Amino acid sequence: MKTFAAIDFETANRVWSSVCSVGIVFVENSEIVDTFYSLIHPNPNYYLPGHVSIHGLTKADTDPAPYFPDVWKQVESRLVDMPLVAHWSRFDENCLKAAFAKYNMPYPNYKFYCTCIASRRKLGKLLPNHKLPTVARWCGYDLINHHHALADAEACAKIAIKLVDFD
Repeated sequence: MKTFAAIDFETANRVWSSVCSVGIVFVENSEIVDTFYSLIHPNPNYYLPGHVSIHGLTKADTDPAPYFPDVWKQVESRLVDMPLVAHWSRFDENCLKAAFAKYNMPYPNYKFYCTCIASRRKLGKLLPNHKLPTVARWCGYDLINHHHALADAEACAKIAIKLVDFD
């Protein structure tokens, strides 16, 4: 898999549909060719302190942001038939499906791949754990701004590119 989109969501609270930011990194022939980042007005629109402490976003940051359908319109045409890659993809896939459902949008059945599972399978005990910063570091990417959706998506893209060629 040499062409894909790496995606990462941050959420405002424990509700999957409360996406408050998204980062997407577009990869073609194992090269990053473009990126996309947006804040999102979450639904439901409340923040838990634990979530704020993780990503630093607050209600004041996202109250003026567009809602999910408007954000998704900016990227959906580029994601047709595009595999999506995420680190612990179950989270990001659940967020995406929940946001689509919250706004009664038909879900296009995106195919997700997980770099965390790939890391465990291919790197096994070479690493002390398979958390995003650890695997990114092994791949030569210094994830300075962990839990910023675009930084995490870029780290995920670098991991996917590296693991595709890992023997």
